[in-house]
Amino acid sequence: MTQKRRLWLIDAGYLFNARHSVRSGYEFSYLRLRNHLEQDGLIWRAYYLNSTPNPPSDGQDNFHRWLRSGPPFGPKIITKFYTLKQQRADKAYCEECGQKVSLRCQNQTGDFTHRVFNEIQKGVDVAIATLSLIHQRNYDTLMLSSGDSDLLDAVEHLSEQGKSIELVVFRDGVSSELQCRADRIYWINDFASDVDNSFRDAVGDGDNP
Repeated sequence: MTQKRRLWLIDAGYLFNARHSVRSGYEFSYLRLRNHLEQDGLIWRAYYLNSTPNPPSDGQDNFHRWLRSGPPFGPKIITKFYTLKQQRADKAYCEECGQKVSLRCQNQTGDFTHRVFNEIQKGVDVAIATLSLIHQRNYDTLMLSSGDSDLLDAVEHLSEQGKSIELVVFRDGVSSELQCRADRIYWINDFASDVDNSFRDAVGDGDNP
């Protein structure tokens, strides 16, 4: 029987933030995670998508270089990067009051207003949807490490085309809309000790810095 081809698309920002659902300070190894997933079949291709500062730090460069390294030293994951978008954060919504409230930097003094903003990912979800569609003739199973319901239209289309949908996620921040459309869910929390990075066994082996 011909082995099914698997495509793994990773929203690095999601995995980095959701890892804390295991415990505070938990780190995982992408190499160990890929090895664990490949117990159920080889992964044809894997993409790591993230928004990063420009220019990235030396530590980030080293980590990304390691991600691209082939086995047994690295997990052989293609990296793609996008810019961070600045979003004003001078207002927030208070659920109890039912209205917007002002945010102010605690260090602000006098009449000079400090500019308050958040940095958010831009382009990662679109890139994941695009890669899943342009490669659809090359794989049988789409593995997603993302919890964003914005991917729902692409997932539904691919499922209707006969693709198997699998989630590789933590038990935090995963849209129930995605969960109910998945043919299989790898809950990383259930095997967190197997992919734990507490004891690093390779240079650069680790989580997203």
